[in-house]
Amino acid sequence: MLKIENYIGGSLVAPVSENYLDNFNPACGEVYSLIPDSDERDVARAVEAAKKAFPVWSKMSADVRHDHLMKIVALIERDLDSLATAESIDNGKPKTLAKAVDIPRAIANFKFYATAAMHTASEAFETVGQAINYTLRQPLGVVGCISPWNLPLYLFTWKIAPALASGCCVVAKPSEITPMTAYLLSKLCIEAEFPAGVLNIVHGLGAKAGGALVTHKDVKAISFTGGTKTGEWIAREAAPRFKKLSLELGGKNPNIIFADCDYETMLETTVRSSFSNQGQICLCGSRIFIERPLYEKFKKDFVERVSQLKIGDPLDKTTNIGAVVSREHLEKVLSYIELAKAEGGTILLGGKSVDLSNETYSLKENPKSAHPNPKSLTGWFIEPTIIENLAFDCRTNQEEIFGAVVTLQPFDTEEEVLVYANSVEYGLSSTVWTENLSRAHRIAERIESGIVWINCWLLRDLRTPFGGMKQSGVGREGGFEALKFFTEEKNVCVRIFP
Repeated sequence: MLKIENYIGGSLVAPVSENYLDNFNPACGEVYSLIPDSDERDVARAVEAAKKAFPVWSKMSADVRHDHLMKIVALIERDLDSLATAESIDNGKPKTLAKAVDIPRAIANFKFYATAAMHTASEAFETVGQAINYTLRQPLGVVGCISPWNLPLYLFTWKIAPALASGCCVVAKPSEITPMTAYLLSKLCIEAEFPAGVLNIVHGLGAKAGGALVTHKDVKAISFTGGTKTGEWIAREAAPRFKKLSLELGGKNPNIIFADCDYETMLETTVRSSFSNQGQICLCGSRIFIERPLYEKFKKDFVERVSQLKIGDPLDKTTNIGAVVSREHLEKVLSYIELAKAEGGTILLGGKSVDLSNETYSLKENPKSAHPNPKSLTGWFIEPTIIENLAFDCRTNQEEIFGAVVTLQPFDTEEEVLVYANSVEYGLSSTVWTENLSRAHRIAERIESGIVWINCWLLRDLRTPFGGMKQSGVGREGGFEALKFFTEEKNVCVRIFP
């Protein structure tokens, strides 16, 4: 069985403890590889390697760092298909999604920041007749990047790319639930002869390896994407140590549909924004509010469209809905469906786990090392679920489910729907469907979310700031905001006259 290794100081190494964790294939529900059960000793080794590499890496010109990063880009592009397969096996998502979105976005992350770092600018101010002030932006040093399981390589590279481009050295911890593509990336770094110690990847549990990274005295900043509760813990631990923090946390995103929308475009996009990646995207619209004149038509058409989604083998090109990431997550999602029933909700579609045990995994697309024998689809599948008749402030509509579950609710006025939309403790993203330009601007100004999509969803320009309000996080990623986060500002004041 494949044993994943840590990537420290430019080499693949076993964990100090020599202990490993099981890594499951969600579609089969079986262990298919082993993950290092790393601890504070592995983190300490990685931090030391990063500290050793920092003086040289931080002094390199941005264009030389660009060239190193682009070598990795070329290898990811070469291996796009195999990386998409690995992502599908490890996460349970359809390979078509990984191939169209996840891996191309990892490529784009490296490309964007490798280039953006060459176009940063500092500020200068003249105090007339007295002095010139200018600002230096210098890399922080060793930084920690902790990424989630839902978009493994996509969000892993979203963090490490700006950190590396800015001149920092990185100790990164991918999710222990989906470690495979981060491991494959470490092998590509070796092939690309990426400078040793600049990027280090430590696998393991969040509480153990992640906790050691957060509390290490020589780690200057933490960039974390994940659950709000974990973010709260990181904030408590990092604050007294005065570390810089970027926290991208949970979401309970509203999708607001007005009767004057472009109906077909809205309907097609709302199916995607509800159920892409089995609803396991922090930007999915899980609360759908529909203006009352359109409500019954939308409900009928939405249920019909969603009922046509194919649940099945993640490696099958015709599959729309794959497996959820773990048994524990499946049970969590199902528990919320039961809660919705108890709260008076009506299940319009779905609501149950799916038994696909009579079907066989697509071996022809599987790495032989991962699945040498035929496997049944005995893993963790759930029907996309649509619920109505719930109060806007019930637990189902207030708490993050992070699965293929959406609720429908009619509204009559802008004021009413804004109360519904802003009632949650989260404020990550929102989507508004209307052809009324004035209304679009009014809603966008008043809605409490870091991102507002008007007549679209998940349309991303990497130059724009990304992040949420309230319990959806602290700080912004994306664009030059990320490069600023990984640097320290220093003002230099030069007196003109003695």
